Amino acid sequence: MPQDPPAPSGLLRPARRHVLGLGATLSGFFVLRGASATGAGQHPEAPAALTVRTGDTVTLARTTRLRRLTVEPDGVLAAPEGKDLTLTVDGIETGTVLTADDRLRIAPGTYRGDVAVTVTERHTVRHHGLTFPFRQALYVDAAGPDPARSVSAARRGGRTGRSAAEGLTVVSTGGVFNGVHVDGGSYLLRGPRVDLTGDGRCDFVGYGAALTASGPGTRLVVDEARITCHGVVRAALVATGGATVVVRNSLLRTRDGTLPAGYRPTVDPRHMRAAPWLLGITGNARTTNLSGRGTTVAYLASTLISEGWGVLSSESGSAGSRLTAVNCQVTAAHSGYGSYACDGVTQHLLGCDLDVADYVAVIRDGSVHYGDSTREAVRRLAADWRLGLAETDLAALTPRRTTIRSRRFGVLWHGRARLRVDGGTVLDTVGPVLLGKGQPARITVDGSRGARLRSAGGVLMQLMDDDDPGPRGAAEPQEIADRVHRDPPGPPVRAEGFDTTAPHRTDVTAEFTDADLTGDLLNGTRGGTRRLPGLNLHLTLVRTRLAGRVTATTARHRIAAVDASHLRELGVVTNTASPVVNNGVVLTLGPGSRWTPTGTCHLSALRLDRTARLAAPPGTRLEVTVDGRPAVPAPGGAWTGAVAVRVRPAGPRSEPTADGSRPAPHPRRPPGAP
Repeated sequence: MPQDPPAPSGLLRPARRHVLGLGATLSGFFVLRGASATGAGQHPEAPAALTVRTGDTVTLARTTRLRRLTVEPDGVLAAPEGKDLTLTVDGIETGTVLTADDRLRIAPGTYRGDVAVTVTERHTVRHHGLTFPFRQALYVDAAGPDPARSVSAARRGGRTGRSAAEGLTVVSTGGVFNGVHVDGGSYLLRGPRVDLTGDGRCDFVGYGAALTASGPGTRLVVDEARITCHGVVRAALVATGGATVVVRNSLLRTRDGTLPAGYRPTVDPRHMRAAPWLLGITGNARTTNLSGRGTTVAYLASTLISEGWGVLSSESGSAGSRLTAVNCQVTAAHSGYGSYACDGVTQHLLGCDLDVADYVAVIRDGSVHYGDSTREAVRRLAADWRLGLAETDLAALTPRRTTIRSRRFGVLWHGRARLRVDGGTVLDTVGPVLLGKGQPARITVDGSRGARLRSAGGVLMQLMDDDDPGPRGAAEPQEIADRVHRDPPGPPVRAEGFDTTAPHRTDVTAEFTDADLTGDLLNGTRGGTRRLPGLNLHLTLVRTRLAGRVTATTARHRIAAVDASHLRELGVVTNTASPVVNNGVVLTLGPGSRWTPTGTCHLSALRLDRTARLAAPPGTRLEVTVDGRPAVPAPGGAWTGAVAVRVRPAGPRSEPTADGSRPAPHPRRPPGAP
């Protein structure tokens, strides 16, 4: 980021721009005023105070210590070309503000105490055509800590060595200051304390983050850290560019700040500083972020908390990247998600406790797995990902199941998704456990060890068209403040040539094995457009009991127009069971499965294994028709077409089967029978 430009050629302002070549320690008292300041650096008693007058630009040639610094309004304290300034008072970084045009300035005011103005070599990071001048308390590359790029005055206590730092404390109350940045080599941070208050600028690359690691040759291990950040995009940890980061036994916590005046909500990665409301969430500080190809991050026995936006995030361009959390507590307190997986990112959350406000996870072309933290699973993961865990680490591991609580939704996918739930994972939500918005997914739930999905609202899966009204590509304007979603008028129109019984690349495939499920699985996809002709749900149950509806529906939002002021209406729809149009439902009852419909269901295909059973709720009977004709769904059979299953009150008569005969009444189950 450029500093003040030099005065135009031929324009002499000798009384307004000054270069101070001051020593490391200043003594005496000196107030800069006009041209007389230029000789101050050679005074035998250098000043212990410095005043930058209104309209003056004072350039410090090297690091300077003072007892008092005063910067008057419109006074500029600057560094030489290619360098940056950092102000600390009593070991605390402070005073730095980011101007509207992304320049760094020391805010007007008087600073007293152990005042240090540190001059460091510029450390730039590029992002989508922008260049950010990183400043950090400790900069580490393949050769170890680099004093020329480190603000040692912002480090308090502890010891810093070539390959490790212990007991390091960094406190910042200014803006866009980083705690530790590692770019190359291996480094261990043991027991760091980082407390940042003030705004960051870009958490895609970690501009203003507590800890950052970048580059394919970088390995950072963090143990027993306590990190708290309070400010806009002031992330606790950001890993980029193929780095490997392992965080153990640590606390990472972020709180939202106040967005700068004039900020316009956007999804432009150059300028985004808040959660896109298009997801139905709020907040402006993610706890962690991951980006770049081949980046690997592991959180072990740690606590990660965000006030809003999200906790474990990832960005586009992260193909082949991986994230795991083992025996961690993950909390999105007021709004946001537990994790976000996009662009080929793989996430494994094992033995974790998640408590989230809005979404357990959001997937956009990524993969998420919830399971138990067995020693075998963690050992395999550590070996495959080269996490460097010792056998003593694995021996100290306490195997746990994953428990998840969401006050709204479970897993949302608005891009291609793979989701696996196994072990003893328990996933409790208020809204739909699985929420798909017009995108394909492969979902596997293995309940053989007790995995359960439960929705207080009674919906296990909701499929619908994407209600994100944001831009569909980079060519469209990226600002989103005025975007509005409206449901299309009228009934859906059948897409020509779309087969509602066949598999398509756009479909959702879900398999539940050894599970006990209560709730509805609803395909409310409208389709019928060039972008989405249709989307089928292929549902397979193996040794699974399901009590609930499995049906195509007509899904409508509760309000006519969903804008930023009604963002919590996104993903919330009412469902009316309706015949299939472009939303096929192919249900396979595999070996040992039983389905008890609790209301009218419309399918495009129904298949029953010889050992599967279709059962009516107590006191009712089932009426099944295929293309309007009565049918008996006997074990071993298969039906395609307009399959309708209706629950009728039990009575002395039953409907005729397809051959005109009347089946025997449904046998009454003896007390205690399954």
